[in-house]
Amino acid sequence: MNKRQALSLFGNDISPIVLEVEFQTKDRLRFRLYDPNKQRFEVPLKIDGPGVTAEEANYEVEFSDDSSHFRIKRKSTGTVLWDSPLVDLFFSNQFLEITTTVPSTSVYGFGEHEHPTFKHNMDFVTYGMYARDQAPTSFANLYGVHPFYMCVEPDSNAHGVLLLNSNAQDVTLSPNPSLTFRTIGGILDFYLFMGPTPENVVQQYTEAIGRPHMPAYWSLGFQLSRWGYNSLDVLKATVDRMKHYDIPYDVQHYDIDYMERRLDFTYDKVNFAGLPEFMKELKKNGKHNVVILDPFVTKDEEPGTYRPYELGQEMGVWVNNSDGVTPAVGQAWPPGYSVFPDFTNPRTVEWWTTLCLEFKDVLDYDGIWIDMNEPSNFMRGQIPGCADTEINNPPYTPSITDRSLAEKTLCPDSKTYLGDHYNTHSLFGWSQTEPTFNVVQQATGKRAFVLSRSTFVGSGKHGAHWLGDNFSLWKDLRRSIIGILEFNLFGIPYIGADICGFNYNTTYELCLRWMQLGSFYPFSRNHNSEGNIEQDPAVFGDTFAEISRDTLRIRYSLLPYLYTLFYESHVHGGTVARSLMHEFTSDQETHGIDTAFLWGPAFMIAPVLEEATRSVSVYFPEAQWFDYYTVLPSAWKKTYTTVSAPLNKIPLYIRGGYILPQQAPATTTTESRLNPFGLIIALDEEGQASGSLFWDDGDSIDTIEKENYFLAKYTFSNVSGNIQDTYLHGGRCNLV
Repeated sequence: MNKRQALSLFGNDISPIVLEVEFQTKDRLRFRLYDPNKQRFEVPLKIDGPGVTAEEANYEVEFSDDSSHFRIKRKSTGTVLWDSPLVDLFFSNQFLEITTTVPSTSVYGFGEHEHPTFKHNMDFVTYGMYARDQAPTSFANLYGVHPFYMCVEPDSNAHGVLLLNSNAQDVTLSPNPSLTFRTIGGILDFYLFMGPTPENVVQQYTEAIGRPHMPAYWSLGFQLSRWGYNSLDVLKATVDRMKHYDIPYDVQHYDIDYMERRLDFTYDKVNFAGLPEFMKELKKNGKHNVVILDPFVTKDEEPGTYRPYELGQEMGVWVNNSDGVTPAVGQAWPPGYSVFPDFTNPRTVEWWTTLCLEFKDVLDYDGIWIDMNEPSNFMRGQIPGCADTEINNPPYTPSITDRSLAEKTLCPDSKTYLGDHYNTHSLFGWSQTEPTFNVVQQATGKRAFVLSRSTFVGSGKHGAHWLGDNFSLWKDLRRSIIGILEFNLFGIPYIGADICGFNYNTTYELCLRWMQLGSFYPFSRNHNSEGNIEQDPAVFGDTFAEISRDTLRIRYSLLPYLYTLFYESHVHGGTVARSLMHEFTSDQETHGIDTAFLWGPAFMIAPVLEEATRSVSVYFPEAQWFDYYTVLPSAWKKTYTTVSAPLNKIPLYIRGGYILPQQAPATTTTESRLNPFGLIIALDEEGQASGSLFWDDGDSIDTIEKENYFLAKYTFSNVSGNIQDTYLHGGRCNLV
C-alpha cells in the first residue's frame, strides 16, 4: 500500500512510502513502512518465516475504507492489538513517527532503562533508547537498546511487539492508552507476536531473534568480582576468607586493575605477579576465571611494543572518521588516546579472534567479560570534535541523556563497515558479542561464557548481561528485580545485577539483604567499584558469612532446577525468571507486582527490600503454596499475607503441582555435581505434581544438538501413591 503522510515539520519528507504486510507464521506478523525509491539502513538481523495464508493466521489485518486506519486484530476474540491512524504518520529523512492504541495499560518492556515499576506508568511518560555508558538513573537511556514490549489484553491474552530499528529513538506511553514511536533513521520495521500467554509471547519473540544460549553449569554458581583488588595479594586474601567460611563460590572475575596500565591483552606483572599460576590453581580447585576486555585500544604506546594496536592498524579494523579513511580517535581507560575496533567488519572479527586466542596462552580464562561497548568514550565525539552537520545534530533528537548523540561516544558521522555510526551505534556491543562467544568456545573447547554490558535485540543468543553500574542503595536493590524480569522478556534470561551495589559504600544490612536476593538472580555476582569498601560475603564477619552461606546453599541445591529452566529456554525460548503476572495472568492483582518473582512456574522468591524490616507482605495467587523452609502448606490464596523475614531468612515458596529436582550443595558446582540428587514434590489440591530434570556434562558444546544428555520427566499422583519417571535419554540418576 502506498501512503502519503502528513508533513513532519523536520524537513526532507519522503513521499510516497510503502506499507508492506507479511504473514510470517500463524503467530507472527511483520509490517514495515519504507521508502520504495531509496535504500535506507535496516538492522542486519534476518527474521524470516515460512509464510502463512490469511486463513491460517491467528490475526487479521484491516484498513479502513478511506485508508486512514491500519488495524491488527486477534482473530479469536476481535481484540484490536494495533491501531494506527495513518494520517498521523510521519516519515522524513531524519524523523519517523507512528502512534498506535494498545488494548490495556498492562504494558511491560522497553529498554534499557531503570524503570520504577515493571508494569509501566502510562501517564505521558517518554523513554529514550540509544546505547550509552550511563549508570542506572531514572528516565535515562542506558547500555542497551530493546524496543520490545508486551501487552496483556483485558481478557488476559498477551501479545508482544518489536520495532526493529537501531537508530536513536524514543517511545511515549500515553493514558489513551497508546504508544508513540519516534526514530531518526532507518525504517519502521515492526513484528507482532500473538502469544496468547506471556510465555508464548517470549517463545515466539526468541524464535524470531534467536534463542538464548545454553550457559555452562559452572556459570550458575556464585561469582565474585571487584574493580579495585589492585593486587594479587588482596585477591588471595579474599579467596582465603571465602574458603575459611566455606561460602559457595564458583567464578572469579578480573576487572581492569589486573591489566598493565589498563591495556587490553596484558596483565600487571608487578601488582599481579603470579596471576597465570593463581588462575590455574583456582581451576585445580574446581573454580573458573573470567577476564574483562574493553573495546578501545591505545594508539600511543612506543612503536613495536603494543601488538593489539599495530595488528589492528595493519588490518584496518578501526571505526573511522567521516572521511572513511582515518581512524576515529577518542579517550578512555588506556594511557594516551584510543581507537575503536569496528566489530561489524569481518577483518575486525579476525583481529579479535587472533588476540583472544593468543591471550588464552597468557591467562587461562574460561570466559570473557566485554565492558564499555556502547562504545564508551570519555569525550563528546572524537578529536577534534563533531562537525556541525545534520547527521551530527539532527533536527529532532530523541529523549536521550544530554540530547546529544555524541556524548560519551563517537560522532554520528563516523564510518563503520555497515555505514554511518548514526545508524550502527547501538549495534556495537551486539556485533562484538557473537565473535567473542565464538572465540571463547574456540579457545577453551567448552561452552562459552560472555558477559556484555551493551546489548541489542538478539544478544541473548551469544551473551549474558548485568544491569550495569548500579548503586549501593535500597532503591537499586528493589529495582534490580524489574530489570531481571525485563531482560527475560528481551530474550536474555542469563541476567543479574551487581550484588550489594557497584557505586558507593554498602552497609551491613543492605549487603546482607542483597546477598539473599542475589542468591536467586539467574546470574549471581557480587561486584563493586574502585575506592569503595570490600563487600564480598566473607568480609563482614561470622554471622553475615553464615547467613550468606546458608542462602547460597539453597541456590546450589536448586541448581538442577535452574539448569533445567535454562535448557527449556534454550530449546523452546521463554523465560527463566518471571513475574507472578506471567503465570497468573488472569489475576489482575498480579499485573503490578514486581517485589517478588518466580524461577520458572514453581519457585517464588519474596525478598526483603526495605531497611530495618523483619517481615514482608507477599501476594499468593490462586494455587497451593508451600513454605520452602517448613514444607508446610499455606492456607493463603488470592490474598496478601505478612510473613516473617528475620535478618537470617529470605521468604521462599514452592507452588503445588510441581516437582523440583535438587542436589546436595557444595562449595563449587564441580563438587556439587557429584552429589546425590533428590526431588521436592509439591502436590496441588488434587494430589498431583509434575516436573523434569535436564542433565549433561555441564560445559561441552552442543550437547543438546548432539543428543548427548539425559532428560527425565516426572509425574506424581496421590492416587497411586508413587512417583513415575520417564527417561528419555541416558542413564539413571540416583534419587535419594
